Amino acid sequence: MLAFMEEWPSTAKAVGETALPAVMALIQRMQKSPNGRAITPFLQPLARVGRRLQSEDQLQHYLDVTLDFMERTTGSIHGHHTTFPSPGLPEFFAQAPNLLSQLTLAGLKNWVEYGIRNYRTHPERQKDYFSLQSADARAVLQRERHGTLLVDVERKLDLYLRGLWQDSDQLVPYSTAFDEIRKPIPYYDKLGIRLPDVYDDADDISGLDRYRATLAHIVGHRRWSEAQVADNWSPFQRMAVEFFEDCRVETLLIREYPGLRTLFLALHPKPLETACDPETTSCLRHRMAMLSRALLDPDHGYTDAALNDFVSRFHAVMAEGESSTEEIAALALSYVAKTRRQSDQFAKVHFDDTVVDYRDDNRQLWKFIEAGDEEEAFDEKRKIEPGEEIRGLPPRHYPEWDYGSQTYRPDWASVYEALHPSGNPADIDRLLAKHAALAKRLKKMLDLLKPQDKVRIRYQEEGSELDLDVAIRSLIDFKGGATPDPRINMSHRTDGRDIAVMLLLDLSESLNEKAGGSDQTILELSQEAVSLLAWSIEKLGDPFAIAGFHSNTRHDVRYLHIKGYGEHFNDDVKARLAAMQAGYSTRMGAAMRHAAHYLGARSADKKLMLILTDGKPSDVDAHDERLLIEDARQAVKELDRDRIFTYCISLDLKADEYVADIFGRQYTVIDHVERLPEKLPALFMALTK
Repeated sequence: MLAFMEEWPSTAKAVGETALPAVMALIQRMQKSPNGRAITPFLQPLARVGRRLQSEDQLQHYLDVTLDFMERTTGSIHGHHTTFPSPGLPEFFAQAPNLLSQLTLAGLKNWVEYGIRNYRTHPERQKDYFSLQSADARAVLQRERHGTLLVDVERKLDLYLRGLWQDSDQLVPYSTAFDEIRKPIPYYDKLGIRLPDVYDDADDISGLDRYRATLAHIVGHRRWSEAQVADNWSPFQRMAVEFFEDCRVETLLIREYPGLRTLFLALHPKPLETACDPETTSCLRHRMAMLSRALLDPDHGYTDAALNDFVSRFHAVMAEGESSTEEIAALALSYVAKTRRQSDQFAKVHFDDTVVDYRDDNRQLWKFIEAGDEEEAFDEKRKIEPGEEIRGLPPRHYPEWDYGSQTYRPDWASVYEALHPSGNPADIDRLLAKHAALAKRLKKMLDLLKPQDKVRIRYQEEGSELDLDVAIRSLIDFKGGATPDPRINMSHRTDGRDIAVMLLLDLSESLNEKAGGSDQTILELSQEAVSLLAWSIEKLGDPFAIAGFHSNTRHDVRYLHIKGYGEHFNDDVKARLAAMQAGYSTRMGAAMRHAAHYLGARSADKKLMLILTDGKPSDVDAHDERLLIEDARQAVKELDRDRIFTYCISLDLKADEYVADIFGRQYTVIDHVERLPEKLPALFMALTK
């Protein structure tokens, strides 16, 4: 407590008071683990760590690294569990300020990962590594030490802004190591200027000069750019306006300090004119990058007639003075009209030498008119703001296991969830009628499983009814002068099952294939089986949910709600079941983690996740066929740790080659798919009886 009181005020000043819940959450995790004695070593350097990180997001990444370290090294010595604290954790905390003075958060994460991977089961060597006593600890530290840290040059950059540009603002670092999907780039808003936490040297340009180039570009926008209404412009038009405006502000900057031209051109890519083939590839970005280079470089050497024409027109506009964003936008729209090609719509896009990484993301260049701001727009749909998800709910990001490096890829898979489209519920009623004889047999089994009796809970101060025996005894005691027992009520509870079920359906393209020896597709048979199973679970009274999933790369894992825990098996649910369709691929690990997000929130004593699939995990962007199998295996381990029992029903005749690797012994392979409607409900009852 004393360490916290001494360190927190300085920490809050550095990263903000809103970081307190995250810090306290980690302390609580440590207190509940064998690492309680590491709390004080964690708190003692916290202010120095906060001053190095300078933002709440950066501190959160540091806490995530710490939590991962703690969980992976606690109780792992010589096969013992939950007995030994993490040997190297206090040493790591003592060295954290020193490490962060030399490493980015990405480098720190790699350095910690090396120590965990090699010394997890060797307590003394682990201590030596994390106290920087061992030779390989210093060697790995040297390997990870690179680039110019923003925190080291922040004062120089602040003086640079004030002295050369008469500008100043808070410089806020962000880490590129923990954003694999979004790849953030510099930007500015009302809270300050956001810059990468580290810049490596780029050829002969130092990291410090890269920071200076970025800040100069941002200052140019803050001085001379005016926000434009973007609602009626296409993405191509907006891209062109951004490139032209970037070059306008840089031209004005070069007029003030001519030496900036050398710096900008050294960092600006110079695409080869013949690098992109318009017959097979969208060359839009390639053309824009060439134009941007030509607008800044008098010796660009490009021969394209349209490009040179607009370079001349750009310099003619700029010769008249500062010009304006509106004038340059008009020139950009003319360029779009003249150079648009059919191939610009191709899915394959040329990206080589097209990224100008010292420029910001231009979010301040645009403004949007909301529907409702004008009288005639009251009945129109609201326009989408930049960054707002058009799909409905924003995605949830889940890690993915990389078995090669034995580490998680953070925020790797994006899961988009939605309510499944609806069809005709009468189709499901016909399927249930088709299997009426089977349903009759199932009902007899269900009657045996269904909880029958209620159990009295006596001696309750508050309850549903009076317990006469206890009440009379209490009255006698009262009349006799003794203290009566106040527990004169009783209540009831149902004796029996307390199970929550999640049925997760693989809706990948392969379900459209015909089942062997049947005229029906695997999807149609799955539909019948799931309908019968849902009917059975509804009869039992167990809370259950049904969801389907498929994927189109890691950026687009689709999770479709068919039945929620709060719904009965009614016509709404039947309508969604009737509309089941198959497509795309099978990224099973991400879907299981998302399903566990809902199942884990249930308060049941037992939680069962049934996965119905017809093939192994795969996706179009996973070229190593073991990658998603190992990730699904890791997901099963995570769910098991969270006390969620997983069980796979596979319809793949070749499943024995991989399904045991994922689920251990918790699976069944149904060789005759046409028997699925009969097998699935019976299997569920066997698992839950």
